[in-house]
Parts: sequence; structure tokens; C-alpha cells
Amino acid sequence: MNVLRAERIKLFSTRAPWWCTAIAVVAPLAFTAVFMGLAGSKVPVNVGNTQLASAQGRTVVLVLAVLAATSEINWGTLRLTFQAVPSRVPALLAKATVVGALSTAIGLVVGFGSWGVSLLVQPGADLALHTGADWRSVLGQSVTFLLTGILGVGVGLLLRNTGLALALVLVWTQLVEGLLALIPRVGPHIYPWMPFYAADQFAGGDLQRTMLRLSPPMGPWGYLGYFAAISVVVFAAGVAVTRHRDA
Repeated sequence: MNVLRAERIKLFSTRAPWWCTAIAVVAPLAFTAVFMGLAGSKVPVNVGNTQLASAQGRTVVLVLAVLAATSEINWGTLRLTFQAVPSRVPALLAKATVVGALSTAIGLVVGFGSWGVSLLVQPGADLALHTGADWRSVLGQSVTFLLTGILGVGVGLLLRNTGLALALVLVWTQLVEGLLALIPRVGPHIYPWMPFYAADQFAGGDLQRTMLRLSPPMGPWGYLGYFAAISVVVFAAGVAVTRHRDA
């Protein structure tokens, strides 16, 4: 418990997590309000499509997690942490737990907040949570945000450099995955295996899949397992590398 308390204090000792949390919530909700307000007859107003902007929040959570992992390394305070916890692994697990808990809370706010905003903007639409798929789209954001936070911590531990890690996750989420879908012939076959596409298939709208005319090779729960496996493997690799590196 002392390790968890220490990681919580360290995480919120700077302004960055507070700003990231605010942006991760406000940006998706604002985009959802605009999107739902402009939605025409060609865009179905359903529960799944209330979550189309959740990817923006996940990107910010990814940044938050990278900063949480790399800031200590850059400031040299990680050495003090490992002096207090010589085995290192409990400290790294505690960091992932704290970041994951915050990420989960952000995901809950984004999921239900986007749904609530859509209800206000489109009061005549049927946005009640009737089915398990509806609940998965909204409540499932907490799971995808949790895994995104763990993934970000893993990337930060692997690369150890804030600038390099942030460049990688931002270029990947904002450029690489989207461009892969546009590659003739092979793109539509590669894109469904991208990690954040997988997250969207578990908790997200169907507009992107409809526009790109993709046929996902797995169902929502299969994609959740796939995204979880990627996140855990990257985090485990980061822990393994950090155990054998100088702090």
C-alpha cells in the first residue's frame, strides 16, 4: 500500500496529469456534441456512434501514461524509487496500477459523458441502453482506457525518453494506423490488426467500419483479448528491460 500511495503522490505532483485528464474528457465530449448536432440522415444516431470521439481521449491517456513512466527517468528520481524498492517490479506494477485506475475513471467519464451529451443534442433519438452491445460501447470505454494506460506505461519504460516515446505514440495513433487503411489492396487486410482499431471494435461506433467497408476478422470480445494481449506484452517487456537497466 505504501508503494501505491507513493506512486499516486508522484503522479499528481505535477500539472501534466491534471491537464491530460481534463483534455482527455473535454475533447471527446465537445467533438461528440458537434458531431451529433451536425449528424444528417446518412449518419445513424445510435449508441455505438456516440462513442466515435473516444479515440481522442485514449490518445491523451496514452500521452499521460508515457509521461508517468518517463518523467521519473528523466528527472533521475527513479533511482530513489528503486533504492526504496530494490526488486523494482512492485514499484513498476504500482505505477501501472495507479495510471490504470486513473485511465479507467477517465474512460467511464468519457463513455457515459459522450452518451449523455448525445442524449441532450439528439433528444428524439433512441439512445437507450437496450442491449449488451449498447452497454459494451459505453461502459466498455473504461476497459479500453485501462489497457491504453498500461500500454503507455510499457512504451515509456521501453523507450525511457519522453520526447521519443511521445513522438512514437502520437505518430502511430494520429498518422500510421490511418494511413495503413489507405494502402491499395493490402491496407484493408492490415488495418484490422492494428491495436487501436481493435480497441474501437470492442467499444466504439460502426461508422468507420462502414465507411471503409472492412470485414473485421474477429468479434468485439476477440478484439478485446487481442488489444489486452498487446498492452500486457508491451508492459511486460518494459518491466523486463527496466529490471536490468541502470535507473
